[in-house]
Amino acid sequence: MILVPAEPSGRLSDAWRHCVGTGRIELALRRDYQDSLALLQREIGFRYIRGHGLLSDGMGVHRPYEWQGARRVHHSFTYVDQVVDAYLDLGIRPFLELGFMPAELASGRQTVFWWHGNVTPPRDAKEWAGLVRATLAHLVDRYGLDEVRTWPIEVWNEPNLPDFWEGADEAAYHRLYEVTAGAVKDVDAELQVGGPAVSPGADEWLDRFAEFAEYHDVPVDFVSKHAYTSGPAQHVPFGVHQTLAPAQGLLDQFATPRERLKGTRFAELPLHITEFNSSYRPDNPVHDTAFHAAYLAPVLARGGDHVDSFSYWTFSDMFEETGVPTALFHGGFGLLAHRQVKKPTYHLYAFMARMGPELLTRGDDHLVTRHADGRVTVLAWAPVDASGQPPGPERHRLRLSVPVPGSREAFVRRSVVDEEYGNARTAWQRMGSPRSPGPHWLDVLHEAAEPARRHLRLPVEDGRVDLDLTLARHEVTLVEVSAVADETPPWSDERRLLGREPQ
Repeated sequence: MILVPAEPSGRLSDAWRHCVGTGRIELALRRDYQDSLALLQREIGFRYIRGHGLLSDGMGVHRPYEWQGARRVHHSFTYVDQVVDAYLDLGIRPFLELGFMPAELASGRQTVFWWHGNVTPPRDAKEWAGLVRATLAHLVDRYGLDEVRTWPIEVWNEPNLPDFWEGADEAAYHRLYEVTAGAVKDVDAELQVGGPAVSPGADEWLDRFAEFAEYHDVPVDFVSKHAYTSGPAQHVPFGVHQTLAPAQGLLDQFATPRERLKGTRFAELPLHITEFNSSYRPDNPVHDTAFHAAYLAPVLARGGDHVDSFSYWTFSDMFEETGVPTALFHGGFGLLAHRQVKKPTYHLYAFMARMGPELLTRGDDHLVTRHADGRVTVLAWAPVDASGQPPGPERHRLRLSVPVPGSREAFVRRSVVDEEYGNARTAWQRMGSPRSPGPHWLDVLHEAAEPARRHLRLPVEDGRVDLDLTLARHEVTLVEVSAVADETPPWSDERRLLGREPQ
């Protein structure tokens, strides 16, 4: 029996909800995207959203033209305004990522993804700086300086990888960062700019980025990197399979930047993990499973100990880096499948959103918090190892003694997600894995995606209620405990529902 303390040990970090990822931001012009984001904000409520492609050709910002024998540049913000307006209307702010390179400004033709984001340096650094200045000046003019000062501005994405930055040329990235950061500060000195947004396994880039910025007195307001735990991709048609390292590997990656930058001025800067997930592939079926929710539960419970934010990649399966998805469940990154079908990991986040701000205790399989009104919330999960098998029997038992002062009874609400409940993928497989389910089947899937919910009334003894929780394989469960203030009238008698006198 775990004795939950009656007094909090501190505050529960909400770094898990600071930011969430998205497919390229022009997708925000679509109805299904906005409907999905609206649902996400109602039930979870992220503060920022980050995605690629702000300056790519699909957004139509950089528009060179010829006039009177000279090359000129017009900056158009038609789509930028629509995207940012939609975000703000839904209560979420942009975490700006500056990239990729407009084709007419690019020094080469190398692109990434199905939608051809150009990943070459600018052929004219002054024109690139002008594009950055014009974009930020427009945002300040439209949304106000005080607002835009709250939006982090990240320079590029994973420049350590040749797929994302031609030749993974570190010196060229440093030049890009210096020019870009200077252009940002030209608009306003208090705008927040940072990087280098490197992928896992490139921590030495952090060291050299800090050395470069220190030596050249280049502004850096935050440090960013990414975290994943998957191995090489084993390809099958329209998908991949990968091994996974233990989830602790994500927490280790979160902790690395501050350890490496210790003793420098960068160690105290805000640290943002601007992408994290298990697999870095948008077609790995592990993302759609109950295993995935249980795998990530300890990361959400403890990630805020190491960083200021860690951004789940991504909120929706509306994501086209490898092409348009070929089936409803295809291993996409999203918390939501298309048509707002919730996945088990969505519920992990929705459960976290219902946790209280006061941290009572944590363990390898549980997190316990309290709300200001005295409600105690328990997030519990069946631990998994990297192979996806539970470390022991098919069921996991957790016993907690929870403080419920001032009451003789407690009302207990339990919400369950596992292989059977809160798991639309299981229902989808049973109906034959239809690639494009019709309206009736979509209704069935939405119903299957909801957690199982149970309600109990338990006795309180010596100011405590005992919870004996048995968790199924890969289960994540939320238990909410509140004191009962019984207002049942004295004449109420369930035995007389049919109007008869009790025997």
